[in-house]
Amino acid sequence: MKLKLDLHNIFSNTNAIDAALRGVMDEAIEKHAEYVEIIPGKGSGQLKKTVLRFLENSYKGRYSRIEKDDKNFGRIFVHFNWNKLR
Repeated sequence: MKLKLDLHNIFSNTNAIDAALRGVMDEAIEKHAEYVEIIPGKGSGQLKKTVLRFLENSYKGRYSRIEKDDKNFGRIFVHFNWNKLR
């Protein structure tokens, strides 16, 4: 299972961003998703930094790695390795 979250529509609402990130990460953990694709968009990079900081502060240790897409600056993959995380 792969989940996707596009933050384009809520980029200026911090509470909505936090709620959306928490929702998709909790769903991924509950359903043992392979990865979550988060799209903060290209922009100035501030939203991407916010997403990375959120993941580091709120979910560190609950995912196996974060991948910043080399071909698309506005996309982040949060990978889970359920065999190692148990």
